[in-house]
Amino acid sequence: MPVVLILQQKKYNMKKMWMIFGCFFFLECITTSSQTTGIKTNIPYWGTLTPNLGIEVALGKKTTFEVAGGFNPFTLSDYKYLKHWLIYTEFRYWTCEKFNGHFFGLHGLGGQYNVGGWDIPFWHLKKLKDTRYQGYAYGAGISYGYQWILNNRWNLEFTLGGGYARFHYEKFPCVKCGTSQGTGEKNYLGPTKGALSIIYIIK
Repeated sequence: MPVVLILQQKKYNMKKMWMIFGCFFFLECITTSSQTTGIKTNIPYWGTLTPNLGIEVALGKKTTFEVAGGFNPFTLSDYKYLKHWLIYTEFRYWTCEKFNGHFFGLHGLGGQYNVGGWDIPFWHLKKLKDTRYQGYAYGAGISYGYQWILNNRWNLEFTLGGGYARFHYEKFPCVKCGTSQGTGEKNYLGPTKGALSIIYIIK
């Protein structure tokens, strides 16, 4: 069993490395031809003690591309885990002009997680109270959002999206237990994105 866990961990790490490399390689390519860039952070996401940062660059007069991510390596207590990393990429079309007003997006997501010990009485999340899950997930969806111009450098953004995600997991009987109860997969349809972000505009 330890050998299997080590091999699975290496597989997760390789997926993470290639995903991060691909996102930032693409971002580097398009940034060189962009004249407008926004650096942002999702304020509610910090409520989970997850540092997060995003960058959005202009592709044209009404199109932008965003890469955002969060990383939580912390053990909140002996019986609560919310360790994870998550990356979003999104192509956006703006109805008026970039970084102003309404927009529609097409996003992809991927990440790795180790969670358990949370009493959340909704959907399958209620299983987290007495069970720990670790694994990886990926998915895609569509979103809508609106961005307000606060001044020449600062914007405020709200966005909400939904779509599909697939979870690959290994299940443990309690938060601190190391004995695996097996692996599984789960399909999910529902909300896949939500943010209230403060943005600094670089022109």
